[in-house]
Amino acid sequence: MQFDSVTDPKTVLNKAQWTKLVAPYQQPSKRASIWQVINSFGAFFLAWYLMTHSLNYHYLLTLLLAVPTAGFLVRMFIIQHDCGHGSFFKSRFANNFVGTVAGIFTFTPYLYWRKSHAIHHAHASNLEERGIGDVYTMTVKEYLQASRWEKLKYRVYRHPLFLFGLVPAILFLFLYRFPYSASKSWKKEERHSVYWNDLAMLAIAALISYWIGWKAFLLIELPVVLLAASAGTWLFYVQHQFEDTYWAAKPEWDYAAAALQGSSYYQLPKVLQWFTGNIGFHHIHHLSPRIPNYHLEQCHKENPQFQRVVVLTIWSSLKTVFLTLWDEERKKLISFGDLKTLEGNVYG
Repeated sequence: MQFDSVTDPKTVLNKAQWTKLVAPYQQPSKRASIWQVINSFGAFFLAWYLMTHSLNYHYLLTLLLAVPTAGFLVRMFIIQHDCGHGSFFKSRFANNFVGTVAGIFTFTPYLYWRKSHAIHHAHASNLEERGIGDVYTMTVKEYLQASRWEKLKYRVYRHPLFLFGLVPAILFLFLYRFPYSASKSWKKEERHSVYWNDLAMLAIAALISYWIGWKAFLLIELPVVLLAASAGTWLFYVQHQFEDTYWAAKPEWDYAAAALQGSSYYQLPKVLQWFTGNIGFHHIHHLSPRIPNYHLEQCHKENPQFQRVVVLTIWSSLKTVFLTLWDEERKKLISFGDLKTLEGNVYG
């Protein structure tokens, strides 16, 4: 993990300053957006079609094709994500239309997800606003004061096999079929979008199954969706859950600090950067979600102020999977193993 002496953004740039810096990158390009739709949706449909023919040869070939197909699906999710922020097109209708269509294939109801994701952006790294649209994280003190049953549940939840294997499957296949986290304050269309998305998914599944059969449909669709869901969950996790991340409670919590210190720059190989729609520049995205994904890298490169952040590579990011608790004393994430050392010392 590279760490370039991140200074508290409040002492470097005030809101007026960083707002001025990001402003030039916030204008979407219709040409760039349409091209992304073509090369993402088009590539996904073509790859899915090739998978139907691969079943005539060997299922191992089908599974191999599922990897790039899942990559295209992740890219479609990034487009849906940008539409949800109103950054992909200037037109609100175009954003909502493309986002809704993408949601049918990503198994993610667009309006419902847009609401929960907006909550995540508004309260990221805020200790008092955890639980919606984030990977739930307990503080050391909360964990030590928890009952045995609560500790066991949390340990199971934070286990890598559960968090990146079962959780994505449960979330995208089952929980997103119901508005489970919607509160009474949410708009009716946000809650109902879940059911409209379900109906559209069911209709498409029925049509394809009529064409190739239910068994073939499931043999193709399940590995693609599960791979994409796990990859997406990993990307979301690693860009907030790293050792030198940022968490704070009000009134100390600061929006710019949460963006630039609480989000990482995930430096990926170019091919993976393409498949993930530049989401590795997550610190820029959290600072200004109105920047389209295809402008994030330019914003990062042209502003040295945004380069003094935690940089994660694929190798260094693997070390984050065991970081499970926020240590309020040392201001960093620690593992359950680290906690054993701290018990009887700092928290004794």
